[in-house]
Parts: sequence; C-alpha cells; structure tokens
Amino acid sequence: MRLKDKVAIVTGGASGFGAGIVKKFLEEGARVVIADINAEAAQTAAKAAGDMAMAHVVDVSKDESVAMLAKATLEAFGKIDILVNNAGVTHLPSALDEVSEADFDRVFSVNIKSVYLTAKHIVPHMKENGKGAILNVASTGGVSPRPRLTWYNASKGWMITATKGMAVELAPQGIRVNAINPVAGETPLLKSFMGEDTPEVRAKFLSTIPIGRFSTPEDMGNAACFLCSDEASMVTGVAMEVDGGRCI
Repeated sequence: MRLKDKVAIVTGGASGFGAGIVKKFLEEGARVVIADINAEAAQTAAKAAGDMAMAHVVDVSKDESVAMLAKATLEAFGKIDILVNNAGVTHLPSALDEVSEADFDRVFSVNIKSVYLTAKHIVPHMKENGKGAILNVASTGGVSPRPRLTWYNASKGWMITATKGMAVELAPQGIRVNAINPVAGETPLLKSFMGEDTPEVRAKFLSTIPIGRFSTPEDMGNAACFLCSDEASMVTGVAMEVDGGRCI
C-alpha cells in the first residue's frame, strides 16, 4: 500500500497507459480521480473501482475545464497529492511540412498546454501543503525521434524539458516532478504511431526494441507508482525510459 491515503489525479485515465496507472494506484491504496475527455469510459472505470475512484470529464487543453477538475477533486477528497499528466495525442505519420495546422495545434494544446494548465491550477495547492508529486508521461520520441512524427516528438521533448525545469523550481516547496518515457504500447494511439497496423509494420517496429515487445499499461503503472511514492523521495527531474532498451 505504497500510496495509502494519497489522492491522485490521472488525466487520460480511462484508457491505455492512463488506465494502467489508475489500476496500480488503486491497488496501492490511493484515491484516484479518473480525468478523461471520454465521459462514458471514465464513469465505467470509476464505477468498477468503487468508492476509491471518481470520474471527471475534462478537456486538458481548456483553462476553465482544468480549473473545474482541480476544484472538483478538492471538494471530493480535500487534497491533491499526486498529479499525472498522461493525456496525449499524436498526428498521423506524415512529412513534417504536410502536417495540417489543425493537427499541429491539437498536439500542442493537448500535449504541451495541458501541462501548463494543470500546473497553474494544481501547483498552488501543492505549494500550500508543502508537498506533492507530479508525473509527466512523455515518450521515447522526445529522446530518440523517429521521422514523420516530428511535431509529436517535439511536444514530448518539450515535456521532458518542462519536467526538469519544474523539478528545479518546485523542489524548495517540497514538490517533486518526474517523467516517464514509454515506447509504443498496446494503446489506442498505437495505430496512429505506426500509420497502419499490420503484422509487417509491427515486426519492423518491434525490431527496434531490444526486449522485443511493446510496453504495456502495467509497465507504466509500476514505474509511475514508484516515482509518485515516498520511496522516490530523493528522485526529481528524472525522465525514466520505460522502453525495453529502445533509446540505447
């Protein structure tokens, strides 16, 4: 029960890596707000978890929506100990000069602006309490970019830099900030990353991962649990690669 008595918000918590993080946090005793733009999925996940979880519909790219997320969490649970910025989107694999402005703006808003907005509305509470843990779900793409995903890769590189800057600035207030860099996994975004989901494309992608498999929601949950727990009290500003050796 490494997260007993902790209250956590997980954005994009109703599916994929976010669902794996939510599951692990609940197993470790945390009360979790499953924050997702998909209302039905969030409510289904929260119902399955019982009294330890609450669903909240949020658009992480909108200031007012994130403000309501923070307000609702504090009203329900009285505090926020852990924030996981997991919600993310990508553009389809394309030449960098052929990605539409609308797709670029969507990636920027969801992957980058959301980290600013959650910090704006949740960090003041953590400062007041003198403690907190923030985890940003970045990507191996931010460390070892692949062609045709340039603007997605850049958004995750920004997230890694933001993690380090936040960690240095917030450490004196007792707030730790870390990131995890997953390699592609069995999530709703996998097909978007690969462009098409065929045995041949999968085999080619897997050949770049020394351990020889995609990452799983359970892998992310385990890494997130450690970094957000008191066991990692001396760990801040780290972007942990959970990638089976992809970035070596």
